[in-house]
Amino acid sequence: MLSSLALFAMLLIYIIPANENTLDIKEELEYVNTNVESSPIFLMDQNSYMALTSVAVNDTNIENKAKQLIKVLTIGGMDSKIPSGFSAIIPPNTEVLSLSYEDGLIKVDFSKDLLDVSEDLEEKMVEAIVYTLTSIDGVDKVIIYVEGDILTKLPKTKINLPSTLDKTFGINKEFDLTSTKDITDVTIYYINQINDNYYYVPVTKYINDDRDKASIIIDELSSNFDFNKNLMSFLNDGTKLVSSTVKDGQMQLNFNEDILNDAVSEDISEETLEMISLSIGANYDVKEVVFNVDDRELYKIALE
Repeated sequence: MLSSLALFAMLLIYIIPANENTLDIKEELEYVNTNVESSPIFLMDQNSYMALTSVAVNDTNIENKAKQLIKVLTIGGMDSKIPSGFSAIIPPNTEVLSLSYEDGLIKVDFSKDLLDVSEDLEEKMVEAIVYTLTSIDGVDKVIIYVEGDILTKLPKTKINLPSTLDKTFGINKEFDLTSTKDITDVTIYYINQINDNYYYVPVTKYINDDRDKASIIIDELSSNFDFNKNLMSFLNDGTKLVSSTVKDGQMQLNFNEDILNDAVSEDISEETLEMISLSIGANYDVKEVVFNVDDRELYKIALE
């Protein structure tokens, strides 16, 4: 799994290279100085989903960046940085007692105020911390401490936590199981909207399906995204993934023509490209996604 997911800012400013069918997945915010780096962060949207957006950070040092992002995640910490329509989730007055980084692992020790989060947001708070910190380049895992002790159980929900957390912990979890056999977890990025702006919401689904995850992603996005009316997919209903292969850090996806918005121009909507690319990046360790239709290469997406 990629340590840093490609993402798109709320305002969806696309950076398109000279080759019109080659897209680099990056993000920029209109109000952000181009000399200031922006970083992925998972904030709570109006439907209580942890959603992918970005905020400006003024430090490239991993430990300092992590501290800034945690402050944004904390209610009352850096509210001015939070995009409209989103909110922080860590309880107010929570302090970072210490934070260290080494060999891909961040250890962060919080004050006991962290545990003041409401029961319904306990697990979501952990998801936000883990997904935000592991979206920093070079960070793969997180250990959460409270007052010097590793947090291994959430006190209100009684959910047990691994001592070391990574993105396999899941986010916005949905369970659709009929048995305890062939359980697959797959993280799929859906679309939501604030006013005229789209943003992306990852959902980790636990299902009984032993197919490859690329096939599951496309089937879910094209036919089974109505489990919650607050999430959308722009993938055409008849879209089929004919084949998928991974080689040398590249995912090749071959579709039927139903993925096209316009068969004449062979156009695929940017939202569809982004939604699928984010989902592939969340489940495969690849740096590039190539979109083919009937074995013809149409788009190449760089995950950065």
